[in-house]
Amino acid sequence: MKSLKTTVLCIAVLVTFAALLSAGTNKYGVSDVRTLNLTAPTRVGDVLLPEGQYQVRHVMEADNHIMVFKPITSGKAAEAHVKCTLVPLKEKANRNAVMYVLNEAKERVLQTLVFSGDKAEHVF
Repeated sequence: MKSLKTTVLCIAVLVTFAALLSAGTNKYGVSDVRTLNLTAPTRVGDVLLPEGQYQVRHVMEADNHIMVFKPITSGKAAEAHVKCTLVPLKEKANRNAVMYVLNEAKERVLQTLVFSGDKAEHVF
């Protein structure tokens, strides 16, 4: 009887641990919410976001993948909603990566985001 209780307890702990590990990612292999620190003003879609820390939320609108950039710091910083394409990675990303290009106005324009632990990159 005691070994049955121990076995049930071990299974419950493993199930809980597995649920906690998988809670952060969705069926697309990316986390629903991340944090991004912009070190300079950056154009995200049509919006020029000032430098600062942002909550980045991956949401679905019909069949469209949308990334919502919302400022974490207080103030009246801009918020951006931009469509993205998920490109599968060969394996989980082991680090964060942010790729930009410069436009004619010499503004940084966000092109690609990769978050550690995700199985896909976000391409804008």
